Amino acid sequence: MSKQTVPAIEGWFTSGAEPRLIGSRCTGCATYLFPPRSGFCPNPHCSAEAFEDVELSHEGTIWSFTDAQYQPPAPYISSTDPYEPFAIVAVELEKEGIVVLGQVARGLGVNDLEVGMRVKLEIGTLYEDDEAVHEMWAWRPVGAN
Repeated sequence: MSKQTVPAIEGWFTSGAEPRLIGSRCTGCATYLFPPRSGFCPNPHCSAEAFEDVELSHEGTIWSFTDAQYQPPAPYISSTDPYEPFAIVAVELEKEGIVVLGQVARGLGVNDLEVGMRVKLEIGTLYEDDEAVHEMWAWRPVGAN
């Protein structure tokens, strides 16, 4: 019997042929936010408290990047044993004007990245347990396999 595939964080992204992050947009000033939220708008010039969920751009530009040479503390769950370092990117979404963090797609590292490089969102396996395959978003340079 095959395992169920589930998002590692429910409600933060879609899957399929063109996956998207799900964010929020303030109904008062149109400020975009990720992850999705409720409460008050973080824009100091806005007093709105209502948000709508929106699908964010699936491509962006690398604003910065680094690698995680150490294993993050719990609740992080490593997908490898022993732990293997992975690259992390800060991606600027052009339309929304926000920077979103995420891992780089498996098999790629900091030597494959450059500030200003275009990247595209993809969904892949973060980890697997006895009950399910847990998926998460990652960023892959446009044109990289």
